[in-house]
Amino acid sequence: LQAISECRARQGRVVAVGTTSVRTLESWAQTGQTEGDTRIFITPGFSFQVVDVLVTNFHLPKSTLLMLVAAFSGFDHMHRVYAHAIEKQYRFFSYGDAMLLTKFRF
Repeated sequence: LQAISECRARQGRVVAVGTTSVRTLESWAQTGQTEGDTRIFITPGFSFQVVDVLVTNFHLPKSTLLMLVAAFSGFDHMHRVYAHAIEKQYRFFSYGDAMLLTKFRF
């Protein structure tokens, strides 16, 4: 948590690796709790407070994780990304290809 504050002080960007990391960091931003369970459910319209960049894999259609990445990088953008991935035959799911996403700015 100190590292995040120091990163922000240097005007750096916080990079989360995986959607679990995103949920953990954003839950901490909402509650201030550093341990325990979270009930955070991230969908389009969510206001990200901590994470600026996300590295994640291509998720299952109609999944909550797909909604999280759509919330993070924009629904229309993710639609184009997934169309490109399908066209180029990227590998999906847990052991597939990864993507680097930046936060959508409203």
